[in-house]
Amino acid sequence: MFQAVLGAYGLNAEKFKIEPFGSGLINHTWKVYSEKLAYILQEVNTAVFRQPQNIAQNIKTIKKYLDQTAPEYLFVAPITAANGDDFVVIADHFYRIFPFVENSCSIDFVHQPEQAYHAARQFGKFTRMLSAFNVQKLKPTIEDFHNLPLRVEQFKTALAKAGDERISEAKFAIEEIIRHYDIEEQFVHMVDSGILNLRVIHHDTKISNVLLQAETGVGLCVIDLDTVMPGYFISDVGDMMRTYLSEANEEEKDFSKIIIRADVFAAIHKGYMEEMDQVLAFTEKQFFIYSGKFMIYMQAVRFITDFLNGDIYYKTNYPKHNLLRGLNQIDLLNKYMAKEPEFEGIIKKINDFHG
Repeated sequence: MFQAVLGAYGLNAEKFKIEPFGSGLINHTWKVYSEKLAYILQEVNTAVFRQPQNIAQNIKTIKKYLDQTAPEYLFVAPITAANGDDFVVIADHFYRIFPFVENSCSIDFVHQPEQAYHAARQFGKFTRMLSAFNVQKLKPTIEDFHNLPLRVEQFKTALAKAGDERISEAKFAIEEIIRHYDIEEQFVHMVDSGILNLRVIHHDTKISNVLLQAETGVGLCVIDLDTVMPGYFISDVGDMMRTYLSEANEEEKDFSKIIIRADVFAAIHKGYMEEMDQVLAFTEKQFFIYSGKFMIYMQAVRFITDFLNGDIYYKTNYPKHNLLRGLNQIDLLNKYMAKEPEFEGIIKKINDFHG
């Protein structure tokens, strides 16, 4: 496989070392390198991204725009294959190659507020630089990816069809999801009333999707652009809240380790708003805190829905894995909501300082 793929780019696989790379869970990724050259090779998971050509087209369209409007920005796009495309298809598998950015690194967890700041600033910068771009030129790469009303409807359907045993096991989780239906109702109101503006959104803002300078930790750019498509800013900010605020992720079984770090919240707000303050409408800014509830709740709904459906979507490693993930996110949600007054105080203090 490697020889065929690299050969399509005029490269000889025998002259390179090839090693698995990164911590991504969707696509298969390798580092391909020699003493003088280094690339990132990736096979796109077409079970998740069923029309990978849409990804390639979106990235090409954005690259053309940024080359004209912000040529100094480090936009890590696939290199062109010998056939003139940004990808190659071999044995029905979809591959692309990226340049490897020297003196860069990525991390998997936020340990310090400064890391959250640099990541948030890079995601904000990406959307800001594309604020004048015609978002309608982009195609959805995963339909209904952050469609909360759809996720709640799927939950209701799963609940109606689930067996008594699973309903009994998930009783507390089900009650909590129903108790927080107002989060979905508020989202519907925001969309229907036009409070949220459609923008170019990354949609997967985990910390590992930001390249940092290896020596200083300063943000360089965002990567993993497969989910870049039209969306609302609450998706990007909310996903940072969900994955940065607690060092314990959704796999943690000991919920006492789920701790909301207010200093990390402040860092996310500072970094993102340094780039997006002049872009977001005043009405949008009022929902910066809501964004965390939006994303945490949606992920809880998805895990519990999958559990009720018999674990047909997410890979599980042990019985009740999805139930535990869902309970984990419900715990995160409730602890996040308990911190809302503190978050409001942080933002008020910042706004008062800037007059």
